[in-house]
Amino acid sequence: MSTYEAAGVDIEAGERAVELMKDKVARSRRPEVVDDASGFAGLFDASALLKYRRPLLATSTDGVGTKVMIAQQYGKHDTIGIDLVGMVLDDLVVCGAEPLFMTDYVACGKVVPERIAEIVGGVAEGCRLAGAALVGGETAEHPGAMGPDEYDLAGAGTGVVEASAMLGPERVVAGDVVLGIASSGVHSNGYSLVRHVLRENSLSLDTVLPELGRPLGEELLEPTRIYSLHCLELARTVQVHAYAHITGGGIESNLSRSLPAQLDALLDRSSWTPPAIFGVLASYGKIEQSAMDRTFNLGVGMAAVLPADAADAAIRLLAGRGLDAWVMGEVVPGSGQARYR
Repeated sequence: MSTYEAAGVDIEAGERAVELMKDKVARSRRPEVVDDASGFAGLFDASALLKYRRPLLATSTDGVGTKVMIAQQYGKHDTIGIDLVGMVLDDLVVCGAEPLFMTDYVACGKVVPERIAEIVGGVAEGCRLAGAALVGGETAEHPGAMGPDEYDLAGAGTGVVEASAMLGPERVVAGDVVLGIASSGVHSNGYSLVRHVLRENSLSLDTVLPELGRPLGEELLEPTRIYSLHCLELARTVQVHAYAHITGGGIESNLSRSLPAQLDALLDRSSWTPPAIFGVLASYGKIEQSAMDRTFNLGVGMAAVLPADAADAAIRLLAGRGLDAWVMGEVVPGSGQARYR
């Protein structure tokens, strides 16, 4: 007799995973969240938008790429969800939007309730750090399409910004400075190249390199820093013209998206020292600097463009919130490109 269980789908395990994650998800709750007894939809009270004169909804969706393969290989699943939130909700804050809520999607070869709860618990913790609510999600079991220990996750988020307060290239002027805000490490981009370097050098995730002082697996699974609340507070306190979330494509590519066509950002590479993991990857992988620039954040997770006379106050504010920041460049006449001196 054919059954769903015989086909590899365990309905009871899915229900158990939902029970295990409930408390963690509840920690991300915002006052505007409305309970839906059926559980088919996440509800958010839109009357919260009445305080805006012209509210613009912002939305973003993303995943965490092949970083999930490092998590699966190393057996650590409680932070990969934080990475997902960083990739989704920190894109929203670039235009000045406050993240409101998020949903997630986990696909796996076999539902292991404890593992699913760890993954979604990470998403909930990331939402809490971003000030957003995790209002719903889906866990899908795909036996035959994925191995029993394989999974992938993705998510989508929604935020809101007052139209008159929206940040972006049109606000940037010559004489502005570019503030670099430190990353927590590799974040969630470039892991296909990372895994290639590991394979080519037969490096185990348990390897402790003297440059790092901890296992490679721990270093590579350091969760993505969540910038949303910090960036929102910075924009409320000092005049910020634009942000750039440094993800796939590196600093130059992402910062160029936040510049007008007639201006360049001239960057000083000597203004900061990238974390040791980037030197390790470049050395073991024999990766040229141009490829490092195009692939990794090199220690800059977010960049802010603001008036030069606001830089000191911005650096102090971020330091008070536990973030290192520094002036890494200036805005000059050009053709809409971020480039190194």
